[in-house]
Amino acid sequence: MSNHPQIAAAAFKAKCLDILDRVANREFDTVTITKRGRVVAILSPPASEASAVHALHGFMRDSVIIPHDIDLTDPIAEDDCAAAHGILHN
Repeated sequence: MSNHPQIAAAAFKAKCLDILDRVANREFDTVTITKRGRVVAILSPPASEASAVHALHGFMRDSVIIPHDIDLTDPIAEDDCAAAHGILHN
């Protein structure tokens, strides 16, 4: 079989577990499943954990814009907060 086999749904049903194992082991990049000659599904392995983490890293970059005149280190309250006086819960 090629790295991108095409298989009829009936044959897939009979060999499903074997095909899933081979996809999981990366023997196949994708498996195209057909029914009466028409493609009904394409089976592919999930992204590796490393790829998933890499895709998440920085995905929100540039989604927040802080105006140049805002100083994030400036206190926002005039009075001390309760925690400054050792009060953690009201």
